[in-house]
Amino acid sequence: MTAATAPVTVSRAGAWYPDTVRPLEKLVDREQLPESRQRHARALGIDSVRSADGLTESDLAVRAAEAVLSETGTDAASLDALLLVQGRAPQYLMASEATRVQHRIGAHRALVSGVGELGCVSVSAAFSLATGLLRGMPGFRRVLVVATSKAAAQSRYRPPMTVIGDGAAAVLLTSGTGEAGPFELVDQTLRTDGAFADLFRIDYRDLPSGDWVEECASEPDYTFRLAVRSRKEFAALNAELLRSHALAPADIASHLMQNLSGSAFSFWEEALGVTIDPVCRRNLARYGHLGPVDVLINMTDAAESLAPGTHALVMNSSPVAAWSSWLVRRTTEAMSKPPRMEGR
Repeated sequence: MTAATAPVTVSRAGAWYPDTVRPLEKLVDREQLPESRQRHARALGIDSVRSADGLTESDLAVRAAEAVLSETGTDAASLDALLLVQGRAPQYLMASEATRVQHRIGAHRALVSGVGELGCVSVSAAFSLATGLLRGMPGFRRVLVVATSKAAAQSRYRPPMTVIGDGAAAVLLTSGTGEAGPFELVDQTLRTDGAFADLFRIDYRDLPSGDWVEECASEPDYTFRLAVRSRKEFAALNAELLRSHALAPADIASHLMQNLSGSAFSFWEEALGVTIDPVCRRNLARYGHLGPVDVLINMTDAAESLAPGTHALVMNSSPVAAWSSWLVRRTTEAMSKPPRMEGR
């Protein structure tokens, strides 16, 4: 087996959540949403979100990275690369969030890069880069991917989509080490369309952060045009992956997505003719939408109910717009309880 064809193993996601829980009802009351928005927020299928009061995105990233390094028994100094899925509002302009995380966890010899600009799908771009490094760079065996979610604006409610929670997750991707992990990354694909590049945005120049507001430039474009386009993209991406690996739709044991709302899951089940894994709804209710973190924790939690050798499709999308699908295979690794760390 050559480096180009060596399997890439995906570890369990080491997740970290702040200990401050914001029940949805209190959040809706505190944000004083209009009546129609209150009804929408309460119908999303979200019970609560976590709030990282006083913590930066790099703080969250460090805690998640340390969780997965501890769980996998990996020395940070042995990492060949560290890829940080950048948040939407860095602590400083011109500074480096990625190298800050590198320094704090002690990954001193790692090649480091930030990966962003694609919203939730940025984690898929990070997986693509990680796979390229593992298969293309001599001697590369371990790449750590870290993703965070932290609300950039004061309001956590993002109409007409979801409610944002805070948290982080990290996964270790390995190749040629013999190390165990619940999944093998079989294949992945990603597409983008710049026509929707600023559909969701925050006008931040010359405004204090307390006045930042997440805005949807056109709700009809999001709820209709982008939804129709996304259905076509996912149908094509998934068909391409299955065809490339001689699989039929019936061979997929689990379909996973990011967590936006219960109605979004229902839409995708009808549009694609699949059943979304129940872990997605459970994590949506507990944490709200965690951006690029969603698919990492959903994939980890789904592993416990999947038989060795079965396949799963992990679908991810972003209103920028971007779409990705991962084809993963459950390994024979015995599952232990995945790391879920909380507190400051």
